[in-house]
Amino acid sequence: MRFVTYSDGSETSWGYVTGKEGDEKIIDLQSLAPSLQAAIEQNVLAQAAQHEGKSKALSEVILQAPITAPEKILCIGVNYANRNAEYKDGSDAPTKPSVFVRFPDSLSAHEQPILRPPESEQLDYEGEIVVIIGKAGRRIKRENAFAHIAGLSIMNEGTIRDWVRHAKFNVTQGKNFEHSGAIGPWMVSADQFSAEKLEDLRVTTRVNDEVRQNDTTASMMFPIAYQIEYLSTFCTLKPGDVIATGTPNGAGARFDPPRYLKPGDVVEVEVEGVGTLRNTVADEDN
Repeated sequence: MRFVTYSDGSETSWGYVTGKEGDEKIIDLQSLAPSLQAAIEQNVLAQAAQHEGKSKALSEVILQAPITAPEKILCIGVNYANRNAEYKDGSDAPTKPSVFVRFPDSLSAHEQPILRPPESEQLDYEGEIVVIIGKAGRRIKRENAFAHIAGLSIMNEGTIRDWVRHAKFNVTQGKNFEHSGAIGPWMVSADQFSAEKLEDLRVTTRVNDEVRQNDTTASMMFPIAYQIEYLSTFCTLKPGDVIATGTPNGAGARFDPPRYLKPGDVVEVEVEGVGTLRNTVADEDN
């Protein structure tokens, strides 16, 4: 099922999407739980299909980030094998994943603008598959990782390239400009995938309809199950926590000359079995 958080102009609620493209409706589920995150925490998502709620046309609402206030947004860097090769620094493939964090307000929602800040013209795109944790766990074994997933979403893990190079071992600044990236449009529940499918799931990024990134999770140096095992070693993963699992090669910084995003550019990130996250670039007001 596709679960969304949305606003209708007067309130924010959540529900699931039903119907064919062009005639999709949201069945509101606020009477089941106050939010999607609460429903995940209470383990009631399986009841959604039997729940009767008011319906709204998907086209008449504004989608929000599926999880509006996750405790943690954990991001994996340089995770696809050919992405590591892009760095051309002669370094060997990493033996452990790079990890950094994002803040919730660094991300816009589906069809909302992503912002280029006045401090830099080096706004870049990074299409990624997102895992949303469903069951809390610490030191989760790889073979048990799938049972801890509530569902999948999509992220444009937008990056301000020159700001990630301000310090030798720190990318936090360039990853957290307000609304410089995006997440959405929804969370597709884990029962729509198998653990095996997560190991060969395609992600494609288009800028103004031009394909820039196109690869599958089979190219990951650190598969999703390993990421859950590794991350849960040093922190407890909790319901609603978000993991951005890494981006394939083809980011704008790697072109010669670089091809950074400009106001008016449209970025679409498509993930097989999930859908398409779409955003237009705008300049942030000073």
